[in-house]
Amino acid sequence: MTLNIQHIREEFPVLDQEVNGRPLIYMDNAATTQKPKKVLEALSAYYTHDNSNIHRGAHTLADRATRSFEKTRTYCKEFLHSAEEEEIIFTKGTTEGINLVAATYGRKFIGKGDEIIISTLEHHSNIVPWQMLCEETGATLKIIPINDKGELIMEEFDKLLSEKTKMVAVVHASNALGTINPVKEIIDKSHKVGAKVLIDGAQSSAHLDIDVQALDCDFFVMSAHKIYGPTGLGVLYGKREVLEAMPPYQGGGEMIKEVTFEKTTFNEIPFKFEAGTPNIGDVIAFQMALEFVNKLGKTNIRKHEEDLLHHAEHQLKDIKGFIPVGTADQKLSVLSFLIKDMHPFDVGMMLDAAGIAVRTGHHCTQPLMNRFNIEGTVRASFSVYNTKEEVDKLCESVRKIAKLKNK
Repeated sequence: MTLNIQHIREEFPVLDQEVNGRPLIYMDNAATTQKPKKVLEALSAYYTHDNSNIHRGAHTLADRATRSFEKTRTYCKEFLHSAEEEEIIFTKGTTEGINLVAATYGRKFIGKGDEIIISTLEHHSNIVPWQMLCEETGATLKIIPINDKGELIMEEFDKLLSEKTKMVAVVHASNALGTINPVKEIIDKSHKVGAKVLIDGAQSSAHLDIDVQALDCDFFVMSAHKIYGPTGLGVLYGKREVLEAMPPYQGGGEMIKEVTFEKTTFNEIPFKFEAGTPNIGDVIAFQMALEFVNKLGKTNIRKHEEDLLHHAEHQLKDIKGFIPVGTADQKLSVLSFLIKDMHPFDVGMMLDAAGIAVRTGHHCTQPLMNRFNIEGTVRASFSVYNTKEEVDKLCESVRKIAKLKNK
């Protein structure tokens, strides 16, 4: 299937504008993707026609809202290929999903002398919760190192694994470099020593086919806003038997079965982990984002994005002063780079002056930046609505900027 990129672009109103007198070229998709019209319309429709709290109302609006809300849970089940809807928990995002697991599973099943393994590639959201748990419980945090291309050194991972390992939490695809990790191999090896595995799918879920049953991961987390959906919404997948063994994350309405002053009993999954009024409108609108991805097909989306990445790499590699950061053999459409003798922020500001939106800094991966002995990078990340013409303009602008210091 050949994608009609111009037709796709028409679905995203935000792209039709000028920035600093230039047509907007949005290449900050690893931070957040833009939202198609159907997502915006669904959000508006909920608030203008169906606004009501869910699960606890007998009236028509409550029934309509509840049905739409739970329909999204079914969509997420199919998107991740989980065994049942009850294994899908709505959160505020990937960060909250990881914190939920660390605070519930971690506090109950991980203690002094146990070990948790993460990798050098991790986002801060998959580092800090485990550090906090280790400080609280006396567990030890172990780190999988990477090579100079930004790939995990799997031989070192093998050495870290032991019967002391209780949790392995790794990113599926690096937000800073684009590296795609061999998560199936990691999961299988971890399970052999009895460890549970959490996969951070914040970056992978919009690009790679996800089948949590085939992967056999114990947890998988993702964020809606990186899959053309609203902000402030995420999904935590967990195996039923693991979720049922975990204590609740927060107390309040919805997560209870019965409350007395003497004792409270808790609801079944997934509601046990969804205390209070949820982000109803955004959950409902997320259906349209998943429909958008499913209609285009991830294989087609990924092919287009890979073509853009290769097109950019081919043009940039000969620019004097251009330094790529992260050159893994398997990677997503993320182009992280430096210009010799120039600060990433300065490069980003100059690109913004040309109407090109990129991300600069450490990308919430300071330990990874320290591994490369750099402060940060410039990161251009491509999505399905980007074009080769936009990539050409990016490369032309980078060439002009590089000449300022590398004549």
